[in-house]
Amino acid sequence: MPTLDSPRQSHLLAALPADEYARLLPYLEAVPMPLGHVLYESGVQMRHVYFPTTAIVSLLYVMEDGASTEIAIVGNEGIVGVSLFMGGETTPSRAVVQSAGEAYRLPGQMLKNEFYRAGPMQHLLLRYTQSLLTQMAQTAVCNRHHSLDQQFCRWLLLSLDRLPTNELVMTQELIANMLGVRREGVTEAAGNVQKAGLIEYHRGRITVLDRPGLEARVCECYAVVKKESERLLPDKIAS
Repeated sequence: MPTLDSPRQSHLLAALPADEYARLLPYLEAVPMPLGHVLYESGVQMRHVYFPTTAIVSLLYVMEDGASTEIAIVGNEGIVGVSLFMGGETTPSRAVVQSAGEAYRLPGQMLKNEFYRAGPMQHLLLRYTQSLLTQMAQTAVCNRHHSLDQQFCRWLLLSLDRLPTNELVMTQELIANMLGVRREGVTEAAGNVQKAGLIEYHRGRITVLDRPGLEARVCECYAVVKKESERLLPDKIAS
């Protein structure tokens, strides 16, 4: 697992002015994010927020019978723990590491203190929340109206946007949980995309061979989410 040298690999932290970043820096703790690790469960009060840097976290809604479906993903563009600074403290979703890596953890009270200053951090977090709500809404529409192949391609592209490579390590069971389908459905969807020459899928490792081909195959939902994210969120260090 790579060792990070700076929390600035988080786009939100990187966009902060120097004085706000300096206030948070002593309290930021680098933490490993192994595949499948649960950051919080439904209804449990949050104590920390997480800024992923090389990891991707999946937000899942879990039903009473244990079935689950992904409602959003968070990578180096965002923060895990929106409910904490929005005043809710808990959420009905579960946060699970989808792609292993690292993140920086910050005590929730520290983030709330910074948020209530009503400065740049508050502005960034509110814009990120708007972007996250767009992703959740579009995911709901996609799950209802588009084919499993298209949903699989959307999920792949959104994940790749948050990774430094064209590879994703993911068990079939986790993919099934995130898409809210049976494992057989994942096998079929991944097989169709692989037959088209767009990916190579073997023993839990997905390698994207033709990204333009994936973008041509995916539904409109990916472009909607990406465009809104690019409009709202920072992509470089603030001057």
